[in-house]
Amino acid sequence: AINGISLDLKPGQKMAIIGKTGSGKTTIADLLVRMYDVTDGSIKIDQKDLRKHDLANLRKKIGYVPQDVFLFSDSIAHNIAFGKRDASEEEIKEFAKHAAVYDDIMGLSEQFQTMVGERGVTLSGGQKQRVSIARALIKRPDIVILDDCLSAVDTNTEKQILGYLSNALSDKTAIIITHRIYSLLQFDKIIVLDEGKIVEQGTHEELIEQKGYYADLYEKQRMEETSQTDL
Repeated sequence: AINGISLDLKPGQKMAIIGKTGSGKTTIADLLVRMYDVTDGSIKIDQKDLRKHDLANLRKKIGYVPQDVFLFSDSIAHNIAFGKRDASEEEIKEFAKHAAVYDDIMGLSEQFQTMVGERGVTLSGGQKQRVSIARALIKRPDIVILDDCLSAVDTNTEKQILGYLSNALSDKTAIIITHRIYSLLQFDKIIVLDEGKIVEQGTHEELIEQKGYYADLYEKQRMEETSQTDL
């Protein structure tokens, strides 16, 4: 329970947290990786208070893709391998493919050895997000937290990544924070946040029946996707 928000997620379950900007979605992600600690209530993993877990071990178990992606001024290969320092070249390429960024990298002058940041090329927002996804997944974490990390990719790339995630996350505990509805992923629980409080929760079918914010968002998104297909 955090400030009146009470959540329970079993190992291997998937949860989507949906809400408008400023509804408190990212705060939950920050608390789960202990960017800061709760001042009210508690968070437990394996029945143990988060604050009593070894921080380095906790972060090793969690694959976190933040909303604001940070890449080091280093090669793309090293940026991906930051998630697993002893990663082989094959692993780096494999996870770049899973994150749908392999072809982009191979199109660069130095490919995986291309420097990014101040001393190298500037990647697009979508490319940065996908490098960050590869970095999080390469360490094969037990818990995956994705915070609006597909906001800058196109629909086809989004489908490619979600297709991989639906397989890769099958035995992982996953929390997907988003302002969109990902119909390609099956969620055990979906919660809708507004101003730091849960206003709706349930499965996709239950929320559609509630005819609230989620149902409205789903209908609006469906109409947008239909109009794009018709173009």
